[in-house]
Amino acid sequence: MANNGANNSIDTVDDVIQGASKYNAVPLWPQMVKYNPPKPNPKCVPFIWRYDDVRPYLLKAGELVKENDAERRVLMLIKPERGGPYKTDTLYAGLQLVMPNETAPAHRHTAFALRFVIEGNGGFTAVHGQRIQMNHGSGSMIWLDGLDLPQFQHFPVHFAEHFKEKRYPATNVDSRMSPIVFPWAEMKASLDREPGAWVAEEYRKFDGNYERIDAGKSSETRRETTSCVYHVISGNGHSMVGEQKLEWKQGDMFCIPSWYRYQLFADKSEAIYLYHFDDKPIIEALGFYRNEKTEKKVL
Repeated sequence: MANNGANNSIDTVDDVIQGASKYNAVPLWPQMVKYNPPKPNPKCVPFIWRYDDVRPYLLKAGELVKENDAERRVLMLIKPERGGPYKTDTLYAGLQLVMPNETAPAHRHTAFALRFVIEGNGGFTAVHGQRIQMNHGSGSMIWLDGLDLPQFQHFPVHFAEHFKEKRYPATNVDSRMSPIVFPWAEMKASLDREPGAWVAEEYRKFDGNYERIDAGKSSETRRETTSCVYHVISGNGHSMVGEQKLEWKQGDMFCIPSWYRYQLFADKSEAIYLYHFDDKPIIEALGFYRNEKTEKKVL
C-alpha cells in the first residue's frame, strides 16, 4: 500500500481527503455542483431602492460634506447581503449630488461609467477634453452613476489617475451632436413614435435602454444571463422577478440579477417610462450570453 511519505496508511476516502488537505490539495468531487452549477447562480438577489427614502440623506450630505471633503459626494446603492460595490454581481450604482459652483476633481479610470440625470440643472461633464452640458441652468444636480466596478474584484486591473489640476482642459461642444449624450426628450419622442403597448429602445454602444409600457399593460417576460439596473423615469408599476413582486414609482431603482425571469407591469393610471443599464456588452464579448428563448429554440 502506498503512503504519503510519513508512514500513514491511505486506506479510505477519508484518508485521501484528510491527507491531501494537509498539502493544500482538496477533492473537487464533493464540490462539483458548487463550481459547475446546472444554471446561473448569482449571489445577488432582486432588490429595490426607494428614491424618496434615500434622497433626504443625499441632500443633507450636500450641507455637511463639503466639496473638499469628498472626491465624489455619492451614496452607493448596495445589496445588504454583499455590500459595496455590488448592486448586481457585475454592476455598481450610486446617487451623486453636485452642488452649485462645485467642481469634482478631474480623474480617469479603467472602469466604464455612465450617468442618468434624475433632477436638477446646470451640470456638465468633461470627457476626453470635451465639455458636455448635461442640463442647462445653474442649480444643484442629482444623477445616477452606473459603473462596472464589481468586475474588477475578479480582474484586478482597475485604477484611477488624478489630473494635476482640479479641472482637465476642455472645449465646449454641442451636446446635441455628441455621441455620448442621449437627451430624455428625444428618447421619449422616439419611444412614443413606435407602436405597441411595450416598446424598448436599445443603444448598445454606450450600454443602455429606454422602455415605455402603456397604462395597464406589461412587457414581455425575459430571462437572460445578463443583469441590469432599472430607474423609473415616470409612472407607477411593479415587477415580477422570479416569485418576488417589487412595487415601484417615479425615481425608484431596482435590480434584476442574472437568469431571474422577470416581467414589468404598468399601473392602469398612466404609461410608465424606464431606463436601465446592463452588463450585456461584456457578457456577449466573453461569449457568455444566453437567454431562455434562444435556449428553447436550440433544445
